[in-house]
Amino acid sequence: MIHYADNTTRQQVYDMWKTVFGDSDEYMEIYFREKYRNENTLIYFESGKAVSSLQMLPFDFSFHGSEIPVAYFSGLCTLPEARKKGFMGALIKKSFGEMDEKGIPLAILVPQDKTVMKFYRQFGFTQTFDAGAPLPDLQKIMVESENLHNAYEIFDSFFRQRDMTVQKTPDDFRAIVEEAALFDFPVKKGLMAMSRITDAEKLLIIFAKKYPQIKVSVKVSDPIIGKNNAVFVIKNGSVSKSSKKETTHFYVEIDALTQLLLGYKTSEFSNDYRLVFPEKQPLIGFMME
Repeated sequence: MIHYADNTTRQQVYDMWKTVFGDSDEYMEIYFREKYRNENTLIYFESGKAVSSLQMLPFDFSFHGSEIPVAYFSGLCTLPEARKKGFMGALIKKSFGEMDEKGIPLAILVPQDKTVMKFYRQFGFTQTFDAGAPLPDLQKIMVESENLHNAYEIFDSFFRQRDMTVQKTPDDFRAIVEEAALFDFPVKKGLMAMSRITDAEKLLIIFAKKYPQIKVSVKVSDPIIGKNNAVFVIKNGSVSKSSKKETTHFYVEIDALTQLLLGYKTSEFSNDYRLVFPEKQPLIGFMME
């Protein structure tokens, strides 16, 4: 049974996180004070006990000149004795429906390592961010700034003008600095991360408005989210769903569409695709990972 967390189950989420990830009490105090919210946390209960959970942290994401809401999946964990029973899969699928109700069209997560990427791929996630890109030197910013507000302005300027990146608020930044201080401000680089489109039409509409010269139809296949299964016609800066037997230029699975719309290595797609979908340099970092 799946429910949102509340004040009576918050401690169970905390204990589960501690059991699975083993993070320090100092880090967890910051995370659960600054980032954790009951209303963003789904829990799977078995016989009344919390055995699996995930959090859908809200962020804004720069996307083809617009900023869209995204859900950053955090703290995905299942107690060791409850694994391989489908609990996390059920939570992920439930989260897609919750995102739809909230109007959030894109999910992002940072896998612990490459071995777990295979698990997330079965739910339509695909790699859209590479590790290793340089990020701002947080310690240098703090030293050179008179106060936290000025430091945030410098930090924010690095991300605000970039496309395909998660944006941070001043509150986010305050938590990032506090967490970094625990570890003596380590040098950070871009993270390897995965994404999953949950509302193809909403993102295609933004894409079409940005590139009004594009005229193309895209047939999308999504085995989990039914409303994404459609032929989308992009023309004159708008998008419509087609029920007619017209020429379809592209047939794409939802994972490929995610990479194409985020501009992830589109130069490695066939010529037809890369002429329509411009290549970007998606970047994600400072997620209190």
